[in-house]
Amino acid sequence: PPGGSIRLTTESRDEVVLVKIKDTGIGIPAEMLSRVFEMFTQIDPSLERSHGGLGIGLTLVKRLVEMHGGTVTGHSAGTDQGSEFVVSLPVMTEQVTVARPSNPVVETAEPLRRRILVVDDNRDSASSLAMLLSLTGYETETAYDGREAVERAESYRPDVILLDIGLPKLNGYDVCRAIRQQTWGQAMVTIAVTGWGQEEDRRKSKEAGFDGHLTKPVSFDALVRLLSEPTGNAHDSDPHFSSG
Repeated sequence: PPGGSIRLTTESRDEVVLVKIKDTGIGIPAEMLSRVFEMFTQIDPSLERSHGGLGIGLTLVKRLVEMHGGTVTGHSAGTDQGSEFVVSLPVMTEQVTVARPSNPVVETAEPLRRRILVVDDNRDSASSLAMLLSLTGYETETAYDGREAVERAESYRPDVILLDIGLPKLNGYDVCRAIRQQTWGQAMVTIAVTGWGQEEDRRKSKEAGFDGHLTKPVSFDALVRLLSEPTGNAHDSDPHFSSG
């Protein structure tokens, strides 16, 4: 709020560097502290548009920090008490070359590299999620309305489409139906990623031809596990048709 502050401090401790970001903002309720790093999590959903929050930023931060061998934690005394996030990163040391064994063990297969189309009318949300997936090793493209989604699906030929339901021009149900009517679109794995999570919404998803329905907030780890599975249609009893 006006007159508030954001403080950034660093300190060296043993073999790590701590970067602390502390503010005097809206704070985090105790029951939300364990969820703030989940995708699409909002402390107060009514603030999303006015404050520009997407619920992806902290997930992206966590992923980037962990890729550098670090950790990130969040702390708050509660609502309107401000927040503090602490990033811990290992200090750079001289690299040591490790000799490979003469008879190396067989390595496990790498995760399937998928081409993913992310569709959301919130451009920042689509771009952020695509960036997060790219950092994980996937190839990504984005689309921002229903008609563009169908066109991009035809030209890009993704393996997986992460598709919002509430889209302009064509809603997600109609997008999925249009894609399923094409020979090239029948094998594409299409997953709804949406704020609509009622039983009726999931029933409509199945009827439209979706392979799965994830309701925001979505666990990024659960999403990656889902994406790493072999391509194929989900069965009616598939747990992917759940509340996320």
